[in-house]
Amino acid sequence: MKIRHFLSLLDFSTDELHALLHHAIDVKQRLKQGVLHTPLTGKVMAMIFEKSSTRTRVSFEAGMSQLGGHAMFLSPKDIQLGRGEAIEDSARVISSMVDIIMIRTFGHDRLQTLANHSSSPVINGLTDYVHPCQLLADMQTWFELRGNIKGATVAWIGDGNNMCHSYINAAIRFGFTLNIGCPDGYQPNEDLVKSGGDQVHIFNSVNEASKDADLIVTDVWASMGQEQEQKARELAFVPFQVSKQTMQCADKDALFMHCLPAHRGEEVSADVIDGNQSVVWQEAENRLHAQKSLIEMLLK
Repeated sequence: MKIRHFLSLLDFSTDELHALLHHAIDVKQRLKQGVLHTPLTGKVMAMIFEKSSTRTRVSFEAGMSQLGGHAMFLSPKDIQLGRGEAIEDSARVISSMVDIIMIRTFGHDRLQTLANHSSSPVINGLTDYVHPCQLLADMQTWFELRGNIKGATVAWIGDGNNMCHSYINAAIRFGFTLNIGCPDGYQPNEDLVKSGGDQVHIFNSVNEASKDADLIVTDVWASMGQEQEQKARELAFVPFQVSKQTMQCADKDALFMHCLPAHRGEEVSADVIDGNQSVVWQEAENRLHAQKSLIEMLLK
């Protein structure tokens, strides 16, 4: 049987993603009811972290435990990959000993190389290019609160980063319109924008991008590895803060999401992220449930 990886949302069809999310909601409900669901007894996940994380580590480690399996944390300082071993060699060795691998790294090419040489499924826990597991959680949150997102309008405000790229892929797979509000010089990948066709629109104004939107999403101005650009980014992104005014431009029932961690007073005002339209805590928890469903799908 051919090994399947999850390197981006585009690795799964629309129908598969819908099935994954519906199963995630079911898994979540069973967990809340105290019903054991341990289909992965005896299975082992290797979690390779070249970038640190809170939500990714806790959700995958807790998720494997709840599914009856085991997850092992591997940081560069603990394994030979951090001492110069070729990622191809690490992939061959690690995948021969575990059932599934999750990696959180910088360059997307490292993820692809790992997957190309792995005999076990590989999950993208984040790269500089895309962050598909976060989009599973975001879409699950929307499905729980609003139903199908097809035909809705989503406004991405801020950097054209890996989260923005994943929202473009989500627009393609889930059939919503994506308005991207970002400053000059920080637009998303041009080819990826083109792949979204008439579903993806770029604006240089927060208010224009947010007009009548059903969902407003943002992220930090400087991601991990961009700390040296912090000051320049602050100057560019100040007009792109998600504020009460932004939410007033959107639909009156619009939701607000953020992948976290958040910097109140920078990319989002405190009264928005802590307000009644914000669903960031449900969104964060859904990393656990969506990823459990993903792991099950890959190991079936």
